[in-house]
Amino acid sequence: MRILIVSDTHGRHKGLERAVEEAGKIDMLIHLGDVEGGEEYIESLVDCEKHIVRGNNDFFTDLKAEEEFLIGDLRAFITHGHNYYVSLDPNEIQGEGRARGADVVMFGHTHKPYLDEAEDIVVLNPGSISFPRQAGRQGSYMIMEIAPDGSVTYSQRYLSDL
Repeated sequence: MRILIVSDTHGRHKGLERAVEEAGKIDMLIHLGDVEGGEEYIESLVDCEKHIVRGNNDFFTDLKAEEEFLIGDLRAFITHGHNYYVSLDPNEIQGEGRARGADVVMFGHTHKPYLDEAEDIVVLNPGSISFPRQAGRQGSYMIMEIAPDGSVTYSQRYLSDL
């Protein structure tokens, strides 16, 4: 199973379109908020299972603030992250994930890639495709792959020429 994880597109779709193209065949798309009115376009962009949550800049939307669901045998908890103070550090959202029994927690908001693969829980942020804030300022996304044997890998990817 191959999952494309993105966040913080802020109504700009060029980077998202590139990420979809570069990712190749995907089985699921996860968007971690701040679509800024682009949810219908994002829904139409790929023909697979999609999970999109509301970010702090997503006004007047019916998107959920958070969602819990299964990815294969893994329990996922997704949210934009601003309500868990992720700009300060990921400790609160990691604790929330543990309290919910999540195997993987995904958030956005900071516009900076992050991956912590602890023994009992994975916490990740794909960064932002449209407005990256990490060193080098390259738009970023993640690919999560689950092999037939159940092993999981996370690959941080960058868009270098946008």
